[in-house]
Amino acid sequence: MVVPTFNEVKNVGHVLSSLPDGIDEVILVDGHSRDGTVEAAREARKDIKVVFQTRRGKGNAMVAGFYSASGDRIVAIDADGSMEPAEIPRFLQAMDDGAHYVRGSRFMDAGGSTDITPVRYAGNLTLNFLANTMCGTRFTDLCYGFVAFRRSVLDLMRFPDPFNEHLGNVWGDGFEIETLMAIRAAKAGLKIAEVPSFEANRLNGVSNLHTFRDGARCLKTLVAEGVAPRTMSRIPEAAPIPAIDRSEVHVLHDGALAMGRVIVESATGVLQRAADSTAPTRQVL
Repeated sequence: MVVPTFNEVKNVGHVLSSLPDGIDEVILVDGHSRDGTVEAAREARKDIKVVFQTRRGKGNAMVAGFYSASGDRIVAIDADGSMEPAEIPRFLQAMDDGAHYVRGSRFMDAGGSTDITPVRYAGNLTLNFLANTMCGTRFTDLCYGFVAFRRSVLDLMRFPDPFNEHLGNVWGDGFEIETLMAIRAAKAGLKIAEVPSFEANRLNGVSNLHTFRDGARCLKTLVAEGVAPRTMSRIPEAAPIPAIDRSEVHVLHDGALAMGRVIVESATGVLQRAADSTAPTRQVL
């Protein structure tokens, strides 16, 4: 179990105490919190393993946790209380059923969110469309960090060394990690599953997510990763990605980007005003 944290002292204890029984290892990856997050985590779970980041960003924290884990199956969950630990068995069951990489989805039946804004919802739909068009996938939720995978496929993700403090600002160190993992898993030919997940509002505090800045990073990641060559190293039993005729790739890519721009340009203004003027108490998508 990997739990990235940065100043989550009011939330991390609740998350750790809510983890289901049977978890062999819990790794807290902390970004040098100044509010007592690590102490609260150790109080909530005596056997927790604490790892400190050498660089900044959620992506770096997650990857540091992945490489610090010793188990055969790795699950990542946020420390803000927005993700439900009771859903973890769904991810484990999907891996038992043969999946190598499992994503939580707020947009499947039985999933939902009370936290997502209209602007973020529109952006997520656009990114899903682009990813599925360029990669031949069927993702329903590309920007959600509740994920699980088998340790045996970790190297296929081609993450940079998370403990090298001299690398500076590295691709994948930020919130784009969720998009990057999904696309690389698909292009490596992994068996991918999605399970329904419900996202609640964070328990306390303010999110570090910046909608437009981090959304732009996700879009950049999607375009760069989507048109890159497929990973050469593939696990033998992996299901192949549906083939796309190379002569159609540029047409699909340009068409997807054009439609994405139309969606964003036509919807952003209206949705931003809606986000500013409304605060829905519950939004199941």
